[in-house]
Amino acid sequence: MADVHPKFDVSVVTPDGPAFEGEAEMLIVPGAAGEIGVLARHAPLVATLKAGSTRVHLGNNEVLEFATGPGFFKVETDRALALVDDAVNVKEIDDARAQAQLAAAKAELEKIEAGESTVDRWQLEQRVRHAENQLAVSGRTIG
Repeated sequence: MADVHPKFDVSVVTPDGPAFEGEAEMLIVPGAAGEIGVLARHAPLVATLKAGSTRVHLGNNEVLEFATGPGFFKVETDRALALVDDAVNVKEIDDARAQAQLAAAKAELEKIEAGESTVDRWQLEQRVRHAENQLAVSGRTIG
């Protein structure tokens, strides 16, 4: 049986390069006001994204899921582009590493609060959010 849903071009791009580029039947992104799902021939759209789960439905029940950071989303005729600050394939999330990154960043934040560190607070907060997002999207608990 032929594909029921027409496909369209999808790109999930980070500052380090594309995390995904190809055709998909549907794309679901974490919009700032809630999830946004788009299919081929969706009306033009521009939106802000929050950290969360981005799911690329390739067809034949195949779905790629990414833990993505905040960013922007644009839909044009048969093309969707998610520009995010990071994207990690859920299958590649290392829980132990994410937990360790989270613990280290939180410990350094405590040092800043105590006046024992001059590390950039914003950078540490981003590291905390990135680790928490990976753990949340992978379904693990955040400790």
